[in-house]
Parts: sequence; structure tokens; C-alpha cells
Amino acid sequence: MKITRIASHVLQYGLPEELGYSQQYYARRTAHLVEVETDEGITGWGECFGPGNVAFGNKAIVEKVIQPLVLGMDPMDRDVIWHKVYNLLRDHGQKGMPLQSLSGIDIALWDIAGKVSGLPIHKLIGGAHRDRVPVYGYGMMLRREDAASLAARFTDEAAAIKDAGFAATKMKIGLGPRDDAKLAAAVRKGVGDDFDFMADANHAYTTSDAFYVGRALEDLGAYWFEEPVAPEDHDGYRELRAGLKINISGGEAEFSRWGWRSLLEARGLDIAQPEVCALGGISEYLRVLALCHAHFTPVVNHVWGSAIAVATNLQLLAAMPVLPGGLFPREPMLEFDTTDNRFRDQLLTEPLDIQRQVARSGGYAAIPSGPGLGVEPDRDFLRAYEVDT
Repeated sequence: MKITRIASHVLQYGLPEELGYSQQYYARRTAHLVEVETDEGITGWGECFGPGNVAFGNKAIVEKVIQPLVLGMDPMDRDVIWHKVYNLLRDHGQKGMPLQSLSGIDIALWDIAGKVSGLPIHKLIGGAHRDRVPVYGYGMMLRREDAASLAARFTDEAAAIKDAGFAATKMKIGLGPRDDAKLAAAVRKGVGDDFDFMADANHAYTTSDAFYVGRALEDLGAYWFEEPVAPEDHDGYRELRAGLKINISGGEAEFSRWGWRSLLEARGLDIAQPEVCALGGISEYLRVLALCHAHFTPVVNHVWGSAIAVATNLQLLAAMPVLPGGLFPREPMLEFDTTDNRFRDQLLTEPLDIQRQVARSGGYAAIPSGPGLGVEPDRDFLRAYEVDT
């Protein structure tokens, strides 16, 4: 079997309302899917992390830089392909867009391997520790409103996510320490006292401001404080973890086993959040997972993107052992963005329908059991939303 073509599909549409986080507001949703074709008619699908115009840059890397390096290679040699591409691109970027681009290709190669063997990816990794995973609903995005109006909206949104059946919820923060403390209090009001909520700062704070917000979150009983400071600030992470009782989480902006080694050795994380569509794909994710567990750091995957990203993470969460183990462990959760996302809800020939699963099962989603990722995109849908560059 040989790789005959690698194609990028950049999808985009205008959101019904503008959304935001601590770094920007955005009005369009983008997804970047990768399709790897073979001479035996088997096609694999993957996804590259990278919103907006980043997706167009990654498309060029996928098709113009990486594709010529791997055409004619056996797609089953995915680790050989990974190291060939990484080594040849090492002089041009060990992090960021080259790794995001490689991630989509690597995921597609794992999809091909599953289809060749007739097995889901979690079987190729080593089997399923679980056949379903709890799902937390991610919402409460920033909008161009005054803090009081936003707090009222957050209370209502948090209550709605809980009522929809999700196992926990996560909010955005980033207005500033005092206003963010009020937003967090509004979310606690919405979900009540006995429901987990988390706060995601998207690296908005200095260390001192992060301490202020972290203490407010502690008082409210939040489960974790995500990306409180810049991803490069390993010392800041370590200081926060040592000085706060709340779990400190992060890592979505870290790449490869080498980047993760430095982050983990800094001892700044209570919870690791690798992003498989960015750090190097499934091949590298498994090495990062092993590093995290070697440092006794539990993993809750970062998930953002289309149904391909969701399916990929469901496969990985099925195969993830609990840490440290026991009769009643805290199971890894699937992150699920509850805002408008056609690329998650309408992309597949057979939708995952996570929202309905959650409502019917008490907060859980099933692991796809078909070969590879266990899902297939609808090509008519791709044609309708693909953007030419």
C-alpha cells in the first residue's frame, strides 16, 4: 500500500453570534480536515488544530511541504513517516504550525491502520478501559457586554449546561481579576454547590493576577484553573501550583514529547491537557501520555474542532488508563464545546450526537466501535462548506 495523495479541506461558516475568549473575539468558525488517500482505495481522515487564517497556513504546509516528503510511502509505517517529517522540518520549527500540520496527517494514518485491520483505534493502542466517557460541557464564552450583563448570561448558560445532563462545565474568563471573580461566582450560582465547574483563562494573567483569581476560584470550589499564565512561563505554573489549592491545568499550547518533558519537569501541572490535533498526532500523543503518567500527572485531553477531533479523542480516552488506579477513580472526561458548531454536529454521515447521548445517559458518550476513527465525513457537507485559498 502506498500514499498517493494528501488533501486539506478548510471549512468555514459565519457564527450566529460573535464569541470570544481572553485573547480575541471571532465571528467565523473554521475547521481543517486532512484526507490521506492510498493506492488501495482506503482513505484516512485527520484534523489539524488551528483556527481562522492559521488553517490556511497549515493547509499549505500539509500539501506543499509534507505531502512531497511522504508520497509513495506505506501509510502503515506511520512512526517512520512521523520521524522523517519531524526530522526534516526540525530546522524550521519544533513547535506550532509544522506540528499542527503533521498532527492531522498522523491521525489520518491511524485511521487507515484501523480500516486495514478492521479495528477501532483504541484496539490498536491496546484496548478499551471503558466503553463510554463522562462529558463536560464547555460554554460561557466572552461577549462584548458589560460585566454585569455577562455575569447574568453566565448564570443562565451554566444552569442550562447542567440541565442538559453534562457531568461538569467550563467557563471562559479574561475580563480582569475582579470581574473574572464575579463571573465565576455567577457560574457557581447557576450550577449550585455540588457540581464541578472549571475556569479557562487562555493565559491571560500575570502570576500575581492569577493568584488573585485562583484564590477566588478556590473559595467557590472550582475543580481546575486552566492556562492561568503564558505557556512559556513554567516558573509561574510551578509557583501557582505550590501556592494554590485548586488544580492547575494546562498544556494545550505545548508540542511534542520534548516540549512536554520540560513542562512536566517544571512540576507546574496538576492536570495535563494535551491537544492531539496540535502536538504531533496520535503517535506523539501516546508518548506524551506516557510522560504525563510517568510524572504521576493525570490527563484530561483538550478538545476543540470538528467531529473528527471529537472521534479521535473518544478513541484515546477509551484507551487511557486511570491514574493512579483504584476502585473509584476519577475517570478522564471528554471536553465538549456547547456553542454553535456545524462541523461537529453535521459533518458525519452518521453523527455522534453527543448532546443526545449525554441527555439520555446521565452525562456520558459512547466510544465509536467501527474501524479506525469509527466515523466518516459526508462529502456533500465538505463541498458545501469548503473554502478555496
